[in-house]
Amino acid sequence: MRRRRLLGLLAAAPAIARSAAAQDADWNKVVDAAKKEGKVSIYTATVGSPFHKKVFDAFESKYGIKVDRLEARASEIRERVRVEQAAGRFLGDIHHNGSTTTWLMTRDGNFQPHGTLPNYKNIDTTYEPDDTKIPAEVISYCVLVNKNLVKANDEPKSWKDLLDPKWTGKILSDDYRALGGGAVFFPVMLKAFGREFHEKLAQQKPVFSRDIQNSERRCARGEFPIYIPFSLQDYNNLKGLPVKPVVPAEGRPYVRFDLAMLKNAPHPNAARVFMNFYLEPESQLVFGNAGYAPVVKGVVEKTLPEIRDLLATKPMGTTDPPKQDEMLALAKEIYK
Repeated sequence: MRRRRLLGLLAAAPAIARSAAAQDADWNKVVDAAKKEGKVSIYTATVGSPFHKKVFDAFESKYGIKVDRLEARASEIRERVRVEQAAGRFLGDIHHNGSTTTWLMTRDGNFQPHGTLPNYKNIDTTYEPDDTKIPAEVISYCVLVNKNLVKANDEPKSWKDLLDPKWTGKILSDDYRALGGGAVFFPVMLKAFGREFHEKLAQQKPVFSRDIQNSERRCARGEFPIYIPFSLQDYNNLKGLPVKPVVPAEGRPYVRFDLAMLKNAPHPNAARVFMNFYLEPESQLVFGNAGYAPVVKGVVEKTLPEIRDLLATKPMGTTDPPKQDEMLALAKEIYK
């Protein structure tokens, strides 16, 4: 039996090799066509990010394909695509935005299938791609503590530790009643711990703010010992300050950024090559070292030591775009 199986595998090997060679040849044709197209236009909701620019520049250097970027807020990107496509003006190739906006635009019919991508197989199973979109990078949320005000033994080990009466009036938080990190935190905690968690957290009288960067600095200055939810990729901006990100035992709430090919993209081959390049371990390592969770396997282990243990924690959960309005309404009801 074992001998027949071995003979079968040996017989199949040439066919497998031919299939792989054919796939490589097909992809080489895509790359050649992409180089002839000469450029790719990306509409991105990441504004002023040096990490994304580094990946874009590396793509240009490798393939000689120019990257044209339009950077704007998520809602502005969505509106621009709507207006352009309604007018029959198809100018953008790739949409790079959060998963909720991507879901809304998928529903609106703004995208087209991206075709085969060789690196598709390397995507971490936590993040589900499909024929229209792929995960790009992941924003992870945790607790930010002021090290001068929170002793190591008092650091929240569980998200439920935030309900300890000693933190009453001492928690600064992104607003759960508006889009942003708070709107990610709210449904993830609701699913994990139920409504009771939020009702008890409301009794802690968290102070809401929608000015994320200033909130992080307020925690660093000692105005509040705790800030939630803290976005890990902001840690690079706080180096040298007396703050520490803490991921509780249950894990990290997170939200994906996705890449999708816009409908009637004028440079479809360049768009495919760009999307595939985004999934290269080297590209994902840039994002990992910046505090974003990589979306391909085997990259977290290569990130910088100061961020590695934080990214290696469990992805706890994310938003459910169809329920976004319902969640915002419930948050307004609980946190009055």
